[in-house]
Amino acid sequence: MDYAKIASQVIENVGGKDNIKSVQHCATRLRLQLKNNDLRDEDAVSDIEGVKGVFLTQSQFQIIFGSGLVNLVCDEVQKQLGGDVGPAADEEPEEEKGNIIQRLVKVLSDIFVPIIPAIVAGGLLMGINNILTSALIDGKSIIELYPQWKGLATAINTFSNAPFTFLPVLIGFSATKKFGGNPYLGAAMGMIMVHPDLLSAYSIGIADPPIWNIFGFHIEAIGYQGTVLPVLAVAFILATIEKKLHKVTPTWLDNLTTPLLSIMVTSFLTFIIVGPVLREAGNLLAAGITWLYNTLGFIGGGLFGLAYAPICLTGMHHSFIAIETQLIADAAHTGGSFIFTTASMNNVAQGAAVIAVLFLTKNEKMKSICSASGVSALLGITEPAMFGVTLKLKYPFYAAIIGSGVGSAYCAATKVLAQAMGAAGIPGIISMKPQDYPNFLIGLVLSMAVSALMTVIFWKKFNLGAEEQTNKKKETKTEEVQEVKTVTGPEDLYSPMKGEVLPIEKSNDAAFASKAMGDGVAINPEEGVIYAPADGKISLVFPTKHAIGITLNSGAELLIHAGIDTVKMDGEGFELYVNTGDEVKKGDKLLSFNMDLVKEKGYQTQTMFLVADAKGKELEVSPADKADNSTKIMTLK
Repeated sequence: MDYAKIASQVIENVGGKDNIKSVQHCATRLRLQLKNNDLRDEDAVSDIEGVKGVFLTQSQFQIIFGSGLVNLVCDEVQKQLGGDVGPAADEEPEEEKGNIIQRLVKVLSDIFVPIIPAIVAGGLLMGINNILTSALIDGKSIIELYPQWKGLATAINTFSNAPFTFLPVLIGFSATKKFGGNPYLGAAMGMIMVHPDLLSAYSIGIADPPIWNIFGFHIEAIGYQGTVLPVLAVAFILATIEKKLHKVTPTWLDNLTTPLLSIMVTSFLTFIIVGPVLREAGNLLAAGITWLYNTLGFIGGGLFGLAYAPICLTGMHHSFIAIETQLIADAAHTGGSFIFTTASMNNVAQGAAVIAVLFLTKNEKMKSICSASGVSALLGITEPAMFGVTLKLKYPFYAAIIGSGVGSAYCAATKVLAQAMGAAGIPGIISMKPQDYPNFLIGLVLSMAVSALMTVIFWKKFNLGAEEQTNKKKETKTEEVQEVKTVTGPEDLYSPMKGEVLPIEKSNDAAFASKAMGDGVAINPEEGVIYAPADGKISLVFPTKHAIGITLNSGAELLIHAGIDTVKMDGEGFELYVNTGDEVKKGDKLLSFNMDLVKEKGYQTQTMFLVADAKGKELEVSPADKADNSTKIMTLK
């Protein structure tokens, strides 16, 4: 798979480099903030190799590649964009758009998503420790049967506890960074909150805390191990104080006094007011949610299971991370997390629906998507399954949420709770309490069976295969038409303008030189007039007038791109003589541009002439020192 080509196609089909404000990725999706969302071509993006689906949420354009692939594509996109991209200083930050719920969800998502790997690692290590230490074999644990393994269990227990014990350090770094402060000060604040001189939060009620007597004012020195809400508030306060101090402190004092005052003021506020209040609030929140879930029993579990997938579509499931972390960190009182259990039921239900579609569909492309996204969902990543299959077909999505509701209701009735975070799906069993393994597995089976069965029922009841047959007929007709149009024999392509013709590898634009967008030539023009290089039809006129696509009678696709980075001129100095859909003959004038203005604006006039899709033909390039519209420079054989 050519990641450079995929990245180039993504950039080109979302409006080019200059239309991208920022790019990042989560577990499965490439997330793009675009300046103008109208410039994106969703159909073209959907056809890119590896793309499993696309959608626009608020102003963010998201492209689903799936776990693993998205990291590689994102790295390549960032490389081709050259340097860091992000919103301009005078632009409104993204989190300030949308209603207050959307903004809160996005903030929590941005804070917790980066630290999830650390929490998941700790959770899975905790699961391994449980396997070693739980009485699973005739009432005895593995380390009782094999004492030589005890040291391993002790070490793994230490490894697994660390991310939760020092959770405030992770959250402090991530949250302070999100709030615009120095993340290392945030980490330092987190360290202060779990300092070993403090009474551990896990020892509250068991031992008396140390007391700081400051001028007669007594402050209890209690730590915040495993807490969430206090750290979020502290990070916000720290970042706010730091930013205000930067504005009022003289430059020569800033590096000395701002960190000092920020940490000192925030620390006292933490231990006197913010920490105690929000620690209690966090405990009450976790206890309240647990009570509600336990009180409603299987009804509450079923309703939450039904709602989980729709909640995922809004992105609000990211806000559960804070609650879930608190539930698990305080497992001694809460028993564990039902959210992880429900997420596991939802994920396998989506996976089962997709696997059912895999066997029902006759569409080869859909089969390919189903095989990858179905397994991915069973293992814990559902976005490719939801956005690529179940939502697209609608009724499999309904089947999946019904399956999720049934499995979640059973788990709620049997009080199945997770004691660690991990991959919410089949691998999630390792995060369960050992005594809950059987009921968790039964819940998974119920979710998958009901989801798959309902998918089959809906497929037949609503005749979902009929639409595929209709589309297949349309595709066949299109292929027949194309077959009639197919031109046999070589096709000559002539220079679209006067100038020096170079192989595309010598282009001054690295993206074009890499041939990621096609093979062809680069032309150093003598005049800014572009003519049709062959007979064909105008298939694309870029909104900024700097690029034109032509479809030849054989079906081959050509692209003429006038200048480098001229998209930034927004059409200034360019004049078009054709429109999309126009039939053109070789030598017809297509567009002109003011070369002096292009240079004055700081851009290059070098023009690219590419064969974006040769329709299986071989391309022969003939460079020339001097060429005009009568000079043959390429041949398709």
